[in-house]
Parts: sequence; C-alpha cells; structure tokens
Amino acid sequence: MFHRDVHCIGASAGGVPALQRLLSELPRDLPASVCIVLHTAPITNSSLASVLQKGCPLPVITPQDDEPIERGRVYIARPDHHLLLFRDRLRVVRGPRENRHRPAVDPLFRSAAWSLGPRVVGVVLTGMLDDGTAGLWAIKACAGIAVVQDPLSAAFPSMPQNALNAVEIDYCLPLDRIAALLDELARQPVASIPAPDRADQFRIESEFAMLQRESRDMNLLQAKPTGFTCPSCHGALWELTEGDLLRFRCHTGHAFGSESLQAAQSEALEEALYAALRALEEKATASRRLAQHDGNRRPEETARLEREAQDLEERAELMRQLLGNKPAA
Repeated sequence: MFHRDVHCIGASAGGVPALQRLLSELPRDLPASVCIVLHTAPITNSSLASVLQKGCPLPVITPQDDEPIERGRVYIARPDHHLLLFRDRLRVVRGPRENRHRPAVDPLFRSAAWSLGPRVVGVVLTGMLDDGTAGLWAIKACAGIAVVQDPLSAAFPSMPQNALNAVEIDYCLPLDRIAALLDELARQPVASIPAPDRADQFRIESEFAMLQRESRDMNLLQAKPTGFTCPSCHGALWELTEGDLLRFRCHTGHAFGSESLQAAQSEALEEALYAALRALEEKATASRRLAQHDGNRRPEETARLEREAQDLEERAELMRQLLGNKPAA
C-alpha cells in the first residue's frame, strides 16, 4: 500500500499570491512532499523560496540536483532550470524549454507520473496558456490524481481551464479549499497499480528534458512528423496525440501544447519581421551612401542607387506599419 504523498503544483501568472495562500494553509504535519514549478525569469538569484517561506509551516527549499525527496518539505524549481522527479530523487536540469518556459510544469508532472504513478497528485493553478495540461494528462494516465484551481477563482484562468478542457479532472476547487484536499489525499492509502503502457513514453520524454535523447528516439514516442518547424531551434516538429490533447515536440527536446506553439510562432514571426525591417533599412542606407559617394561621376548609377534606396525605404515603411498593426499573440 502507498499514500498519495507526492504533490506537484504548477503555476504561472498570478502564481506567487496563489502559492502563498495555498502553502500557508498546509498543516505542519503534512505527510507528503510538495514540488512546485512557477514560471520565472531566467535570473541568477531568486528570492522565491524566502517569499514563499513566509507563512508556510513547512521548510521551503530550492533543491540541488540529485537531492533525495523527503516528506514534509516544499521544493521550488530554481530559475532557468527544470525540476524533475526520477524515482525518489529530484533532478535539477537546464534542459530545453517546454511551452516556452524553463522551468516548465509539464516536465515535472510527466517525470513524477512515470516515476511514482498513483502516489502523485498534480495541481494546476492560475496562469496563461496551456503548460501543465499534458503533464496532468500523464499523471492521470499513471493512476495519479488531477486537481485544478477553479478558473473562476484564478487571477489568470487559462492554465486551469485548458486542463479542464483536455483532462479528466478529479477535483476542481477554489484556491482556499485545495490545501485541505491535499492533506486529505496525503493520508489516504492507495493500492499499487501496474505501470500503464505509456509510462515508458513519459520516461523517454523526461530524458529528452535532460538532454539524454536524440532525433532517432522520436520514433519511440509513436509521434508523427509534421510539416512544421520548431519556433525555438527550427528543427522538425513531431505531433503527439493523447486522448483529445494535441501537442508537439522537436528532436532537440523543445515541446509545445497547441496554444503555446501558436504563441511561440507569433514571437518567431515578429522576430523575422523585425529582422526583415532591419535588412531593408540597412540596404537603403547603404544604397544612399553609395549614391552620395559617386556624386556626379556616374549619373546613371547614382540615379539607380537613389531609386533603389527610395524603393527600400518604402518597403521598410510598409513593414513598420505591419508590425504596428500586428495583433497580439
């Protein structure tokens, strides 16, 4: 017999106050480990652990790589690193971004699912887009429990709402009821359940997050090649289907839910447009400079360069208008 003693929590926008509220309501004798991923900026130093420690009755720790997981502790992913669970140890790795983030929620959830199966409770809190949805699907596939914050009580409802739309959720609760649920679940015994067939695929994806897999291993995921390229590295994207959930992964390890892929493509498009604007302006400036240098020595060439510069400047202006009117992602 096991207990549901590994609680994995993911949050993004609005996550700090939500986590402060949730952690402050946990009991001091919680018989579980709590692992948290909050989307953070890739800064060298972070005070997140100390911020969350205020009001939390359990020690809040930013773990080191390969640290054993212990009950009664809260582990926070460090900035610019994924937090994973491999069996009974925590892995802190700087693997490829997932859903445009590092740390990301899906790698933690997925690694916990295949490692610990029914012992895992996954919780998705406030945030934008769809990180956490695929990971929560993996937790459910491995007999764990799926919990989401009621979107109506979330500062940013996208993350919990996307999870609700794609995953068979066990509990959808307001934030102020989640801590009591986690305490209750941690004290419930659960029978050992054989690992599902897909558990091995979740393990392989976790190894992609640790840069331990390569392109030939994509076939092990039963993924289908697409005609798309990865917005992050421009490698080929592969399509994975889990129930009604559609997501994408490239062979270097970048992964995207549908909404995250669209947001990443919008960012890549904007970068390409700005690069095109820069190239047009540079060539226009160079053409005009050459025309000034030639002066009256070669009138025909000077006139051609002036026409070229004017044409490039007109194109650059159109590009500026396009960028100015570009809809938000």
